[in-house]
Amino acid sequence: MKRQMNSLLFHRLALSKDKAGVLEIAEKGAEIQKPEDIIKEPFVFDFLGIPQKDYYLEGELEEKIIQNLESFLLELGKGFAYVKRQYRIPLSNRQFSVDLVFYNIILKCYVLIDLKRGEIEHGDIGQMNFYLNYFRKEVNIETDNEPVGIVLGAYKDKIMIEYAMDNINNQLFAGKYQLFLPDKALLEKELKKIIELENQSNEI
Repeated sequence: MKRQMNSLLFHRLALSKDKAGVLEIAEKGAEIQKPEDIIKEPFVFDFLGIPQKDYYLEGELEEKIIQNLESFLLELGKGFAYVKRQYRIPLSNRQFSVDLVFYNIILKCYVLIDLKRGEIEHGDIGQMNFYLNYFRKEVNIETDNEPVGIVLGAYKDKIMIEYAMDNINNQLFAGKYQLFLPDKALLEKELKKIIELENQSNEI
């Protein structure tokens, strides 16, 4: 709970998706009721101990997450169980792999995460869509819901991501992460804007 407060989770949740009110936070993480609840803007991975300006590889980021799995699961929210890293997908005599695979027992679905060190590219969205189609057809059982895919990058171009995701029917999200705590003043300013816009729309 202390870390969630220090990382401004309440502000991030309100900015990213919850316009009616911020989700109630418990010690085990944010309540997860639908796939959209997984996404925060941004995810904060300060617990990894990677300095902001240090050069790092995607594999190193993945290794740090595994080493700090409990904190990572808390950042994701409630109900997550770790399945595997570098989950192999054998197809047409080729090998593909998903960086991290979890299962959410509340949503009853697999959650696939692909990590990108820099900006999320349109090809990354297509790759995740491919992974989701494979899981839906080859891994899911009857009691599983549709898998959820999250591409996490340090940067994302909203317009490019919008076009890349157009007409994709899978539960696919692109999220930003940062290796340091968000600027409180900036988040509060953005949150204030959202509240003002909501008040104006309610008055109309």
